[in-house]
Amino acid sequence: MALSIRPVSILDIDDLVRLVEGYRAFYKQEPNTQTKEYLVDRILGGQVVAFIAQLESRAIGFTMIYPTYSTVSLTRIWLLNDLFVDFNYRGQGIANALVQAAETAAKEAGASRIWLRTAEDNVIAQRLYESRGWVQDKVFRRYDLIF
Repeated sequence: MALSIRPVSILDIDDLVRLVEGYRAFYKQEPNTQTKEYLVDRILGGQVVAFIAQLESRAIGFTMIYPTYSTVSLTRIWLLNDLFVDFNYRGQGIANALVQAAETAAKEAGASRIWLRTAEDNVIAQRLYESRGWVQDKVFRRYDLIF
């Protein structure tokens, strides 16, 4: 079976909702009736760059990247916010292919870098990023204010 990675279109919304709910469940989130509306708004609003992975006609993974800017570097930077592969298809290089698509899109758009954050215990994802040349930030400390 041939793997394809391509940009998400609004026609993928039902598959994307299914995958996003799987991703959210991985992070211990309950299903949410607003997921579809949230994704439609991001896609139609041009607020996200997203890719979907398919084997034959089955959607099995996705990544979502949010373009933003850095005043310090005066450049475009991208946030790789989400990466998920269906549990049944892990270990086959699909996440690697999705990250590669994100990196290529960022470079082509003129971004100076991509950044991400991942759970401290998500060692598999950390190994993937490091194998692709990503480095852990040792300079900046991240803070969150949760409302």
